[in-house]
Amino acid sequence: MIMRPGQQLLLPANPFFIWGSLLAVLMLNMLQNIGWWGRVAWAPDMLALVLVFWGVHQPRRIGIGVAFVFGLLMDVHMGGLLGQHALTYTILNFLAITIHRRLLWFSVPSQALHVLPLFFTSHLIELVMRMIGGGAFPGFLLLLAPIIEALLWPLVSVVLLSPQRRAPDPDANRPL
Repeated sequence: MIMRPGQQLLLPANPFFIWGSLLAVLMLNMLQNIGWWGRVAWAPDMLALVLVFWGVHQPRRIGIGVAFVFGLLMDVHMGGLLGQHALTYTILNFLAITIHRRLLWFSVPSQALHVLPLFFTSHLIELVMRMIGGGAFPGFLLLLAPIIEALLWPLVSVVLLSPQRRAPDPDANRPL
């Protein structure tokens, strides 16, 4: 793959780091749902954000099946309609894998603008599934969640790519 000028060459992603970050953000999502603000509509879905990130950066390791399993885990935790998060995460990860080659050519703020429609789509699917299942409309504050997730994209990119940016053998004469 041809790299953009000025783009840093990254080390391969450690599978333990990928799975550890997914499990950590799953626990964070679970704590967020039982936290002091509860299940508010504007709260960002951090697991969806990290699944999209790894779907873009490591599509062969984190695929649609992984998104489905994590969605089922969230469905069991939330105690709602079984398959709601699984369907949402599966479609979201499919769309992320679909655009991953094109998305990596853009800068990180531009990437955030490109993943914003993906997050809107995922929240819309989740809302439709909730309404079909007989749930109540959460309000228009639901529109804030995808915007917050897109605003968190640069921070997540910096944090999750930081282990890959370091040199394997740091040296004063080697710029990589």
